[in-house]
Amino acid sequence: MASLKNNFFLFLLFFGSFLFSQNGNAQYLTHTKKSERSRLMSLIVEKTIHENLTSYLNNDNEYKWQDAFDALEVYQINNPFVFEKIKSAFDSISYRSTSFQRALLELIYTNYSTAFIPQVQVLLAQTSHPKIFAMCAEYLMNAEKNENLKYSLREKLFEKFGDSVYENPILHSLRQRIKEPQHFVTQQECIHEIVKPTFLPNQLVLFSFQRKNRNYPGLLLIRDSAGNFIKDSLGEFFHISQLARSISNLPGYLTNGNTPQGIFSMMGLGISMSAVIGPTPNIQMGMPKEVSLQQFFHDSTLADSSWSLEYYQQLIPSTIRGYSPLYEAYYAGLAGRSEIIAHGTTLDPELYVNQPYYPLTPTQGCLCTKEIWAGERIESDQQKLIDIIKKIGKPIGYVVVIEVDDKNEPVTIKDLTPFLPK
Repeated sequence: MASLKNNFFLFLLFFGSFLFSQNGNAQYLTHTKKSERSRLMSLIVEKTIHENLTSYLNNDNEYKWQDAFDALEVYQINNPFVFEKIKSAFDSISYRSTSFQRALLELIYTNYSTAFIPQVQVLLAQTSHPKIFAMCAEYLMNAEKNENLKYSLREKLFEKFGDSVYENPILHSLRQRIKEPQHFVTQQECIHEIVKPTFLPNQLVLFSFQRKNRNYPGLLLIRDSAGNFIKDSLGEFFHISQLARSISNLPGYLTNGNTPQGIFSMMGLGISMSAVIGPTPNIQMGMPKEVSLQQFFHDSTLADSSWSLEYYQQLIPSTIRGYSPLYEAYYAGLAGRSEIIAHGTTLDPELYVNQPYYPLTPTQGCLCTKEIWAGERIESDQQKLIDIIKKIGKPIGYVVVIEVDDKNEPVTIKDLTPFLPK
């Protein structure tokens, strides 16, 4: 999960980790009991949301409002009081800190997809910060969805930033999304190529196949170091559902956005101290620039210490190097994204009961499997995944995230059968 800020809202969520450690049983989490979840939500609504948003917004207490923004995203809360407070935050947005601007834009992208178009248009015209400009542009494109807007945004992008559009990873990624370039390789050709044993040869590879619409769960499959996809006791391909959607649903190059497509290094297992992730082992992942070349390629003999696109391209077969979505992880790493891992969850799925991804839960940009907790861990796809990985070898290799198409439904094994070996 992307880095969590040190605030009261997250203190309450982390408090659960102390409860389970004091209990002495890592498979029993007090904060996942129904009564505790209800108590925690009431406390967050009262203390983190209502009290913080009631406070006078100034330079010294911006963090309180940002705490409230985080809570509003997770709990999907929207009422007249909250709406008016969010609206008032735009009155002083031009001289707020960059972190506050970013947090406010993330919240409205998450909870108010069309309500603040005029305010965002003003901020887009005023800002000279690449990330704020990109978030404004993404909000407007998500709200309005028309080609004339994209043309206008492209003009403003170059007017404001000039040649740095080609050098800054955030602006480069935004430009790619605005112009929607033609791919010299089709999606199907790319998938056919990456499932071959010749792609990342002799490596353990986890494939997370996703829809373009991340509201719908994807499917994770495992290929062992010999190039064979793992099958279960019935001879069927082993697979589990995996969500690559962040709470914000922002694109992957932005902080707390969806998991970007591309190649991640798999660097072992970890146990999170976060109560929202829980004690089930997670898969540690790294992106270019976030980790060194030596770590990413699992090769301590590499002498170079400077990342370049050419290094990343070494992992991609020459026949599909023209497929630009495979580079999302590279540019996300350059843009500063970090701590994207594959983990389980202790969040209450009932918070998202009306969402297409239910009973999975969104994250801050990680790959998340289904886990059900009610004090005890009732069900865990994450543990199934970890057990398989331990059985076939060390958790060292690569994770590949790739979108298969734009259907508005969960990915199924039938969707992938045409690509998989017979």
